[in-house]
Amino acid sequence: MLDNMPRGTICIEELEIGMRRHLRKQVTDRDIEMFAEVSTDCNPVHLDDDYAMETVFEGRIAHGMLTAGLISAVIGEQLPGHGTIYLGQTLKFIAPVRPGDTVLAEVEVKSIDHSRRRVTLDCRCLVDGKPVLKGEAVVLAPSKKFD
Repeated sequence: MLDNMPRGTICIEELEIGMRRHLRKQVTDRDIEMFAEVSTDCNPVHLDDDYAMETVFEGRIAHGMLTAGLISAVIGEQLPGHGTIYLGQTLKFIAPVRPGDTVLAEVEVKSIDHSRRRVTLDCRCLVDGKPVLKGEAVVLAPSKKFD
């Protein structure tokens, strides 16, 4: 299940403080397995029910970076969108995401440096309205001047 806002590009000339975009995605077992394969992170807390039951999480959890990847999707597809270049990201993992959870990934424009095409974005992911991840990204935004 994937629910998100229109994809495309918002050039730096059109960005405004407080502008927001989001996507909503249900994290599936297949997502976790594919992420493990691509990243080569096969930690059993993500893949093995019996092992994961014996951990502090008392069950399997999604990779934190899989959840963070949803933030990347909002930035790269919606805000600012196509042509955006990541310069940096901070992340704080607050709670686990489990198979079957629906994650709401949200990005909001915090500041804009037009002269350097730098945009700072507040980033967060929620499950059932509760934060599971928060952070800040700095990106190089696309510009109409460079089309």
